[in-house]
Amino acid sequence: MTTARPWFDLEQHASRLAAIALANIGRQYPNKLDHVIDCPADICTPKNLHPVFYGSYDWHSSVHMHWLLARLLRLYPNLPEAPQISEIFNLHFTTANVACEISYLHRPSSLSFERTYGWAWLLKLQTELMHLASANDSARVWQDTLEPLANIFAERYLQFLPIAQFPIRVGTHANSAFGLLFALDYAESIQHLALRKLITQKANTWFGRDRRYPAAYEPGGDDFLSGGLMEATLMLRVVDACSYADWWQVFCPARQDLQAWLSPVSVTDRSDPKLAHLDGLNLSRAWCWGMLAKELPVSLHAPVSAAIEEHIEASLSHALQGHYAGTHWLASFALLALTGN
Repeated sequence: MTTARPWFDLEQHASRLAAIALANIGRQYPNKLDHVIDCPADICTPKNLHPVFYGSYDWHSSVHMHWLLARLLRLYPNLPEAPQISEIFNLHFTTANVACEISYLHRPSSLSFERTYGWAWLLKLQTELMHLASANDSARVWQDTLEPLANIFAERYLQFLPIAQFPIRVGTHANSAFGLLFALDYAESIQHLALRKLITQKANTWFGRDRRYPAAYEPGGDDFLSGGLMEATLMLRVVDACSYADWWQVFCPARQDLQAWLSPVSVTDRSDPKLAHLDGLNLSRAWCWGMLAKELPVSLHAPVSAAIEEHIEASLSHALQGHYAGTHWLASFALLALTGN
């Protein structure tokens, strides 16, 4: 990925990204709850329901804004915002707060809560804290405090995947390939062999025989993920390099359809939370292409490199400022696009 243009300079934008995330995770309203009300006592404020992840408009966005801050803290330990990040992590990541989050998950009506998008991001956050803990004593405490919550979501993957017969291929939160990818990161980080084996088996069962992916059918009107690129990225992780070359050869869209993945999409109304998803699509495509680039045929290297630049250029500025419909979550996908998985 080129760094010739100023918007690709991550260090230049690190403080801005941190400021966005810090503001988001402390902002309780507006809030879009994923909450089943079983009785009048279940009518609570977001912070009472989720004392760790109450901000940033919804639970999963709060989780991945915490991830963004953890990754920035790892990449730039001397970031001016580092003390503030540590302070808010100490405030949020407490035994009592995590116990409340766990209690919420044990409600009968919460068994499918945030499946699997929120599950994946929580495990991604825990994975990042484990990496950070190698050089940050406070991160060891945060990691240990969140571990019981991560354990629950890992167990839910183990319970859910065997009964999930078919993949969900949409370009939004329920996308199966996205959910498996971050869970795989976690499984490999803690050497959870059973989870890794199950993810690998499910990925091959769901996606291993796909042929000539119909990229021209993408994107959907509110996509922030490319279903095809997400599964291509996941398959890169579960087959060896030689097998992946063979898999890509038969999976790759027809030449005329592939252009759909190489050209950024436009956004008509960034104040609309669904339409604003398309900025996320540009950033997540750049992220996926960046992970795939080295394993693709030589003929794709130049167009993919150009596509990465063009997609980031199209939407990075809107992750850094703009309407809250986008800024409550886009910064995390910007960081993925700029740093990889």
